[in-house]
Amino acid sequence: QVQLVESGGGLVQPGGSLRLSCAASGSIFSINAMGWYRQAPGNQRELVARITSSGTVYADSVKGRFTISRDNAKNTVYLQMNSLKPEDTAVYYCMFIVMLTPGSTGNYWGQGTQVTVSS
Repeated sequence: QVQLVESGGGLVQPGGSLRLSCAASGSIFSINAMGWYRQAPGNQRELVARITSSGTVYADSVKGRFTISRDNAKNTVYLQMNSLKPEDTAVYYCMFIVMLTPGSTGNYWGQGTQVTVSS
């Protein structure tokens, strides 16, 4: 089994910054992709950013403000969020595509962390 543990959410004023972390543990052969999603009340869950060996992808709404990075040795992904706006308020989830054994992969989600941007 694979467990993902998130940290770093909270309340911040508009224009402020937060850094989210998500660490994976368990029986991991390799991690094919790491990503951050978010879900605001009444909205569908949406991709915020994703990182693979090929590079990074960002939602248009966060380009230039958010940066995704990874520490492979720690099986950890980070999301640095700068210039935060009230519309960034949501529950943020990390998601890993994990190879458990060669040829066997699964998607795993973190528990979610609340980010609230408000004055």
